[in-house]
Amino acid sequence: MKVILLSIITGFLVGFIFALFKLPIPAPPALAGVTGIVGIYLGFKAYEQVSPLIESWFK
Repeated sequence: MKVILLSIITGFLVGFIFALFKLPIPAPPALAGVTGIVGIYLGFKAYEQVSPLIESWFK
């Protein structure tokens, strides 16, 4: 939980600083972009779960 809270605070501060200097936001501005990032994360986690099975096939 501590890592999640630190991530939110850091993200908020970065977003605030970028807005302060009128720079483009360093993240996807649309919900589709955010869901794409979630999809990448879920795919990575799914691979971690099935990788032992895949590796056993090629031994």
